[in-house]
Amino acid sequence: MRRSPVLGRPFAIGAAALSCILLLGGCSSAMNEASQTSMPDFGTPVQPMQDMGGAAESSAGRAADGQLQLVAPSDRQVIATGYMNITVKTPRDAADDATRIVNQAGGHVDGRTETAPRGGDRGRADLTLRIPSDALDATIEKLAALGTLEETNVSKQDVTSVAQDLDARITALQASVDRLLALMADATSTTDLITIESALSERQANLESLQSQRRSLADQVELSTITVYFGSEADAPVHEPDTFWSGLLAGWAAFVGFLSFLLVAFGVVLPWLIVPAIALALVWWLLRRRRRARGETDAPAAAGETMADPAAAATEAPEETPPAK
Repeated sequence: MRRSPVLGRPFAIGAAALSCILLLGGCSSAMNEASQTSMPDFGTPVQPMQDMGGAAESSAGRAADGQLQLVAPSDRQVIATGYMNITVKTPRDAADDATRIVNQAGGHVDGRTETAPRGGDRGRADLTLRIPSDALDATIEKLAALGTLEETNVSKQDVTSVAQDLDARITALQASVDRLLALMADATSTTDLITIESALSERQANLESLQSQRRSLADQVELSTITVYFGSEADAPVHEPDTFWSGLLAGWAAFVGFLSFLLVAFGVVLPWLIVPAIALALVWWLLRRRRRARGETDAPAAAGETMADPAAAATEAPEETPPAK
C-alpha cells in the first residue's frame, strides 16, 4: 500500500525533532559529567619540609577510584633539600671543585655567588646545587671532603600521595577532554558547538596547569636541592678551648688580636692628631720667638739708663757715717 506524502511529512518532522532532543541531552549529560571532575586549586608548588618527620602517607596512596593501594618502596616520591657549611682555604677553588663533582654526578649548578678576597679574608662562595636523588649521599660525602665540614642538614618529604592524586586528576581530566572533543566532532548546531568549546577550553586550561605542577613535582623528586656555603678560615666558627694548651693558644691569639686592634686604631686616629700637633707646635714656636725678642729689647734699655745718670746713682747712694771718736 502506498503511503501518502501528506502523512509521511509529520513523521519525518517528528523524527528530526527527536534526534535533536537526544543530541542536546547527550551534550548536557557529557558537560555535567565533565564538570563533576573539577578539582581544587593546586597552583602552589609543593614546598619541601624543614624536618625529617614530614612524610605524608608514605605507605599508601590514593588511586583514581578513591580506593587505597599499597605503595612499593621503590615507587615512593621523596623530595630532599638541605645545606652544608664548609670551611676551606680558598673558597673560589672549592666552588670550582664542587661544580665539577656535581656535573660528574649528573646534576648542575642552579646559582653561584662569590665574595672577593679582602686582606686576610679569602672571600666566600655560595652554590645552589641540583643533585640526582640516587647519587645524593655519595655527592655529599665528596663535597664534605673539600674542607672542614662545620654544619650540614638534609631534610626529606614524602610526596607520594600528592603525586598519585595529581596523576588521578590528570587522568580524569584527560578523559573529560577526550569526550568533549568527540562531542564537538558530532555537534550539528552552532549553540552546541559554542557551549562545548567553552567547556573544553576550561578543561584544557585545568589539565595544563595540573600537568605543569606534576612536572615540577617530578623535577624536585628527581633532583635534590643542596645549598653549599664555602667560607675561609677567617669566617670559621670559634671553638671553645677545653685544654691548657688550647686555652694558651686562644689567649695568645686574643693578645695578638688586641695588639692588632690597637695598631689599627692608632692608624685611624693618627691623621686626626697630626694637624692639631702641627698647630700646637707653630703656636709654641711663635710664643717662644716673641718672648725672646722682648727679652733682647729690654736688656739694652736697662743698660742705657744706668750709664746716662751716674750722678743720680751716686746721690741715691747712702752717705757713710764717720766713726765716733
